[in-house]
Amino acid sequence: MLNLMFTKMLPLLVLATLTGDLRASEPLHEELHEELKRIYSGEVYRSKNFGPARWTELGNSFTTVEDSELVRYDTSTGKRSVLVSKALLTPKDATPLKLENYEWSNDGKKLLVFTATKKVWRLNTRGDYWVLDLAAKSIKKLGGDAPASSLMFAKFSPDATRVAFVRANNIYVEDLKSGAVKALTTDGSETLINGTSDWVYEEELFVRDGFRWSADGKSVAFWNFDTTGVEKFALINNTDSLYPKVTMISYPKAGTKNSAVRIGVVPAEGGAPRWMEVPGNPRENYLSRIEWRDGMVEIQQLNRKQNTLTLYRAEPGTGQVKEVFRDVDEAWVDSPDSETIRLPGGKSFVWLSERDGWRHAYLVPNGGGEAVLLTPGNFDVIDVVGTDGEGKWLYYLASPDNATQRYLYRVAVDRSGPPVRLSPANQPGSHGYKMSPDGQWAFHTYSRFDRPMVTDLVKLPGHQVVRVLESNAALRAAVTSVVEPAVEFLQVATRDGVEIDGWILKPRDFDPKKKYPVIVYVYGEPANTTVKDAWGGDLALFHRALASEGYLVVSFDNRGTPAEKGRAWRKSVYGKVGLLSAQDQADALLALGGQRAYVDLNRVGVWGWSGGGSNTLNLMFRSPGLYKVGVSIASVPDQRLYDTIYQERYMDVPQDNEAGYKLGSPIYFAEGLRGKLLIVHGSGDDNVHFQGAEKLVNRLIELGKPFDFMEYPNRSHSISEGPGTKLHVQALIARYFTEHLAAGPR
Repeated sequence: MLNLMFTKMLPLLVLATLTGDLRASEPLHEELHEELKRIYSGEVYRSKNFGPARWTELGNSFTTVEDSELVRYDTSTGKRSVLVSKALLTPKDATPLKLENYEWSNDGKKLLVFTATKKVWRLNTRGDYWVLDLAAKSIKKLGGDAPASSLMFAKFSPDATRVAFVRANNIYVEDLKSGAVKALTTDGSETLINGTSDWVYEEELFVRDGFRWSADGKSVAFWNFDTTGVEKFALINNTDSLYPKVTMISYPKAGTKNSAVRIGVVPAEGGAPRWMEVPGNPRENYLSRIEWRDGMVEIQQLNRKQNTLTLYRAEPGTGQVKEVFRDVDEAWVDSPDSETIRLPGGKSFVWLSERDGWRHAYLVPNGGGEAVLLTPGNFDVIDVVGTDGEGKWLYYLASPDNATQRYLYRVAVDRSGPPVRLSPANQPGSHGYKMSPDGQWAFHTYSRFDRPMVTDLVKLPGHQVVRVLESNAALRAAVTSVVEPAVEFLQVATRDGVEIDGWILKPRDFDPKKKYPVIVYVYGEPANTTVKDAWGGDLALFHRALASEGYLVVSFDNRGTPAEKGRAWRKSVYGKVGLLSAQDQADALLALGGQRAYVDLNRVGVWGWSGGGSNTLNLMFRSPGLYKVGVSIASVPDQRLYDTIYQERYMDVPQDNEAGYKLGSPIYFAEGLRGKLLIVHGSGDDNVHFQGAEKLVNRLIELGKPFDFMEYPNRSHSISEGPGTKLHVQALIARYFTEHLAAGPR
């Protein structure tokens, strides 16, 4: 009988409602469904990005890909020339290569072409690499007899006579003249990883490209991971074969054993690696960054609690190390996402630190010593963009007066004057920059919440627009009628007087004399913010579609999110992730309802993904009188189930904060559920495991709580794989609200 029922309901999306009945959901009305199709399946709202673009060494020109050819533009004049035609990208007796990515050699005479890419089951891609010699007009595939699409992270040696790459967890070097391929490491296996990273480093420390050429081309420094002893998690694929396929991944959950990690230096001609003698237990510390500097290997080390970040300089021949700099925080220290910025001359480098209560740029002597503050004031430096060619000016992103925006500033390195804003005063919103090596030019991107991104070329420091590189004119025209009425940014106060940033979208026929239901979009964890004055792409258009149905759509950034509001704001959440966010989110919504009579606090829904899914559960369970309908996607119901680096960074190890882990995990408050809840998860999620959803389902069954559940078979954390999936999940969210949260004014 059950099988027959499912067969009859196949044309519609089926929700298994765990209340004793099974029913098919009502389909979305045609107008909303068509808009979601335009957003997630069509080309109308597709944004165009400029690039991939590369500056030449002097900054007097740049290259980019156009119609599968590589073209060069003169920076000043805009003169265009084709550097690499399709003919040059055509191997003998073959079709032209698809130019998916590329890198120039230092001398600009050779091009490394990345093509035939295939996604590794997580974030990285493998593919084929070819070297194009412009002078000889010849193109040659790398890797010898390696299988197709099996190489990763290929890089020219400094003199462009060789290329190093990773294959099957080993590092290889190929001589471009002879074609000889030499293995620099040979012990790579399922548990020993060379030149790339294990799961948790890849996800949380962004270590993917795991080796570095020395400046003289004589050596290669690399990460080495030993995952032996790290517990394995099973991903079960029930959809692609007659019997289930099981993939085992080494995944360290909070409080469990990490990989043992070390840094090796191996001669580029081959030989035994020398291991750098970084102090401490290799399983209880993280080696988050490596760089070559003045013939030495610089290594950044985080301790297990991630409250101490130490910069070491290692002698590659002996492995001996010396401490250069140390940053300490009572909560956690953020490891830089990229290489440290060096001033010309090599006497000092720039370091971001929160040591005075704000994230500021400091100048640190290259040999170690006292850090000198470069950006004084009660504001955060968002990121360092670069320096001018002479090292007299430091360029950085900041927004001292509005944490939802970002602008370019510069400050004199000799501290002879105050910082100066360079982004135009008549362009409020979010700006991004990729500077030329000489600091005189930049690819500049600009957008607002209701304005898609425009990329232009600007001359610095005056910020003169030289020419537009990508206008996104078609997209801007397409959304003109969609982005009305304009978004409203707002601030509300919590019960203890803390100002919370937010935004609100209203229906097109909004009447302030009536009351409207509210859908809250939440994230609320330390990894991201939702309240940004920047184009939000498909997600922003999805929220516009919901607003058009007759909802107020709102979002708030609670304390603990990485907003530019100072260290105290961000780190107030330490040890209590989930607890403070639930309080602040509820306070913000109540404050908004108190401010605005048109907010109907009797009709409130909430949804979020990942950490936002967790906070959706927290709000539904902890404030059931306020939140009536929730959609929780890919959530972490119990923080002990997530990985070591992320969870321990913000919560300490569970052995030392057992109470905090319990208080912050929604599964322990599930008895509070009173409203309508939809739980959504992909069974192939290697990041936030399906295990958590199953544990939550069991707990709700135990409590006798009705809820709805949707599994997306073999989908990852993004729930995007397979034709129609993205549209399906977004339509599911919309349908759940339209069915259970009455739209329109009252």
